[in-house]
Amino acid sequence: MKVKKGIKIAGITLGMIIVLLAVTPLLFKDKITALVKESINENVNAKVDFADVDISLLSGFPKAKVSLNEISVINRAPFEGDTLFYADKVSVKMGISELFKGSGMEISSFAVNKANVNVLVNSEGQANYDIAKESEETGETGAEEAEGEDFSFSVQHYEITDSRISYLDEEGKMQFVLEELNHSGSGDLSLNKSELETQTDALVSFVMDSTAYVKRNKVSLDAVLGIDLENNRYTFLDNTLLFNQLPLVFDGYVQINENNQEVDVTFNTPSSDFRNFLAVIPEAYASDIENVETTGNFEVKGKVNGIIDDTHIPAFDIKIRSDNASFKYPDLPKSVSDIRLATELVNKTGLAKDTYVEIEKLSFRIDQDVFNARARLNNVTENMHVNARVDGKLNLANLSQAYPFPMEEELSGILVADITTAFDMASIENKKYGNTKNSGTLDLTGFTYASEEMANPVSISKANVTFNPTKVNLNKFEAKTGQTDLNASGTINNLMGFMFNKENIEGNFNLSSNTFALNDFMVDDAEEGESIAEDKEGGEGEKSSGGAGEKIKIPSFLDCTVNASANTVIYDNLKLKNVKGILIIKDETATLKDLRSDVFNGQLAINGDVSTKEETPTFKMNMDIQNFDIAESFKGLDMLKALTPIAGILQGKLNTDLSLSGNLKDDLTPVLLSVTGNALAEVLTSGIDSKNSKLLSGLAGNLNFLDTDKLDLKDIKAALSFEDGKVNVKPFHIKYQDIDIEVAGSHGFDKTLGYTATFNVPAKYLGKEANNLLAQLNEQEQEEMTVPVKATIGGTYTNPSVSTDMKSAVAGLTQQLVAKQKDKLVGKGKDALGNLLGSGKNKDTTATDTTKTKKQEAVKEAAKDVLQGLFGKKKKDTTN
Repeated sequence: MKVKKGIKIAGITLGMIIVLLAVTPLLFKDKITALVKESINENVNAKVDFADVDISLLSGFPKAKVSLNEISVINRAPFEGDTLFYADKVSVKMGISELFKGSGMEISSFAVNKANVNVLVNSEGQANYDIAKESEETGETGAEEAEGEDFSFSVQHYEITDSRISYLDEEGKMQFVLEELNHSGSGDLSLNKSELETQTDALVSFVMDSTAYVKRNKVSLDAVLGIDLENNRYTFLDNTLLFNQLPLVFDGYVQINENNQEVDVTFNTPSSDFRNFLAVIPEAYASDIENVETTGNFEVKGKVNGIIDDTHIPAFDIKIRSDNASFKYPDLPKSVSDIRLATELVNKTGLAKDTYVEIEKLSFRIDQDVFNARARLNNVTENMHVNARVDGKLNLANLSQAYPFPMEEELSGILVADITTAFDMASIENKKYGNTKNSGTLDLTGFTYASEEMANPVSISKANVTFNPTKVNLNKFEAKTGQTDLNASGTINNLMGFMFNKENIEGNFNLSSNTFALNDFMVDDAEEGESIAEDKEGGEGEKSSGGAGEKIKIPSFLDCTVNASANTVIYDNLKLKNVKGILIIKDETATLKDLRSDVFNGQLAINGDVSTKEETPTFKMNMDIQNFDIAESFKGLDMLKALTPIAGILQGKLNTDLSLSGNLKDDLTPVLLSVTGNALAEVLTSGIDSKNSKLLSGLAGNLNFLDTDKLDLKDIKAALSFEDGKVNVKPFHIKYQDIDIEVAGSHGFDKTLGYTATFNVPAKYLGKEANNLLAQLNEQEQEEMTVPVKATIGGTYTNPSVSTDMKSAVAGLTQQLVAKQKDKLVGKGKDALGNLLGSGKNKDTTATDTTKTKKQEAVKEAAKDVLQGLFGKKKKDTTN
């Protein structure tokens, strides 16, 4: 019974302990949260925050685990708003008893997950990591003052996982980045002297003065560090570094003094096999190096020794050597041989400006082609001076047969170069190209290149470039792609500025072609799901792609003038002959100056520009069209169809001055609803194809007297303006025999019509039905009498509607006939008055008025019958 009772008490006690361990974090969470926030924010000049705090006494028992979730450190001025540090989670472990201390908590391990650290030194030398506050009384930083009061470290283990560290020095124009960083260390850092075992994996990038020397290269480091906390000395005991797949072993130490750091490190490759050189190349480009046959040596040796302070760096001497080496990949037919490399990176004074790079020799041979290079770079951190020479010959097809380049299409052609250059970066930055010394030639023959991004392979039969101190001359360039042939020559004025100073390419070129087909430079990037649908911006029947194709952009780095000429330019089914003009490309805008061409048996002149600088591309064009064959031009130009759709039925010539502006789609075709402008058009017709016009058929159906084939459309001049998707046409006149017709109105790019045509019809066309009405008019009066009839044209191009205002026309004819009769009655009234005065008898005026009214009604009815027969269906004659 006592045993059972003891077990029961033990069970109850254990349960209470477990409950206590589970409840305690809730009791102390607020205290720890307040302590952490207060301690951090009191000692740093930055905004520190985190989402919440997790405290667990069970998961790491007998240690307590405290985690800060979504912790961030945001800088204040002069780096206002910049994120210095962010991590998904930062957690620490400590003894449970440490939670009950008011201060002096001892941390035994910590972990950081998915951290992003952005260290920045601005152009004034200020660092964003300098956030510790100074004590008002002692002048010491808050971190130093608080040391040993709130927290102390007795770390046995730490780890950083899936993190990124970026160091950017704007003053020194240098950036160092560690990505996908995983680092851990184990050791007892509470001892004055201990050993720390570390493992590190990361991708390393290093950029200096806009040159990427290392880009996402894989680095692995297993290192055992001897730590002497009393003397702040850290010794490399057993260390192996893998740079990509190149192994390096090193030893030495780093000592942190009060005012500087002392470094003394040596390193070298553990073997001299040339395979080590291939291992430097990123893995993606150096596959299967274990099976590569190599001869010769490759060695890297270096030493770094000296002081690091505000003005000094350690002196160093790094040598890279290879003699009479070769390699051959097992699956490739050719080898690279006679490889010689002698390079040295040196600083002897400890001043950064005295660093130099000497490439004494770099050469190799593939078959019988030999390529050589040498260079020296002095004063690399301030105003770098470059002296270099390249000479040799390369069969480009051999490159992919000797080395596994990740290329989908093979290169071909012969490259011959003999170039010498000498320049300093200050002259390049200040555009003092006269201080540069460039000379030599570069020849390329039989070059062919194909890619999925190009519609056709490009074949360069000949290209010759000469280098002079101030410019580069393109002496010859002959190429062909698809149907297009190109011949070019010209000059580039600032190639060095473009290569080293991010300047635009400035140059002048002459370009000629026998046949230039624009389709040869266009790639169909429409994805699946493309459909023909109504485009809200462009009208019916235009393509809209379900995929997100890339925008066509005019390169921002081009600043050049091209004098172009071509015998034939082909775009879809459109052929332009004898094309000549000037193309100016600058500031993401292409400007056409006096571009002239023969097309549609006439002449076209264009001045204007296209800009892709803004989010929505724009265009502005002035077009002078002379003697265009109307039928041909309306088959080839959709824009003319939209502006003047009825002209498609005309036969003859078209002259017009056309001004257009508006927005463009991503493929640089116009957004019709955005187009604005005006035009003055002159039509010189020789005939009409009325059979193909539903509009003319509709007019003829409503106007019985109209034979549309006899419309006189010669020498028509019309002024047009267009905006908001509508084309407005000012009144103009056409003739049908001796009938004058005034036309005005508008139509939309959505193919809607809104026009009026006013016909001034002579009375003689009223026919036999009007004989009785006109019998009392003389021949001259009949000739002068006209009836205005207004036809309203609506609907669409393909389904037009035509209506006439019969009521107004009837009233007009009636008024004219009544007025004529009234004039005659007045004359007769005068005669009757004379007879009345002579006879002395009274006239019955009531009868006269009644007769007059009846005659007016008869005239009106007769006029109505006549016009209905003329402009609509004729009534059957039901009277005798």
